[in-house]
Amino acid sequence: MSKKKQPEAAESIKEAAKQTAEPAEETAAAQAEPSETPAEDWEAKFTELNDRYLRMAAEYDNFRKRSQREREQAHADAVSHAVKALLPTYDNLERALKAETADAEYKKGVELTMTQLVDSLKSLNVTIIPADAGTLFDPNLMNAVMHVEDDSLGENVVAEVFQQGFMTGDKVIRHAMVKVAN
Repeated sequence: MSKKKQPEAAESIKEAAKQTAEPAEETAAAQAEPSETPAEDWEAKFTELNDRYLRMAAEYDNFRKRSQREREQAHADAVSHAVKALLPTYDNLERALKAETADAEYKKGVELTMTQLVDSLKSLNVTIIPADAGTLFDPNLMNAVMHVEDDSLGENVVAEVFQQGFMTGDKVIRHAMVKVAN
């Protein structure tokens, strides 16, 4: 190569090196000067992680409470379903108690069976809806199937009970079937 071409080639190499070095220096300077200080960066990360943790803890707490309510509801539904299956037996025992019989031992056996069934229902927190003759009619707990005019009874008073009603807690399993006066 001639001497004239050598300096030109060296100069072009130097210029190319400068151009590639300048962007590298700019990126290094940009990396050295972050937009936030390290303390602010850690504080922001802490705040974000703490917020995520609190949200996850609240979500878990809501899940736990919802699961508990669902278990309790499933138990109440199961009890209600089982009691509905036993109610025809209760009705038949009630009819058997009302029937006249000469056999005292038979009557005593039916009474004991009825007492045992009522105790079993009480152990399941099942209560009989108070719908005796003379009580005030409650449409939320009773089903009026007949209406009678009777001056001896007051307004909206139960005159006769055809079928007992049952409830567990606030949930009605079966409405009482009654005759209402006036």
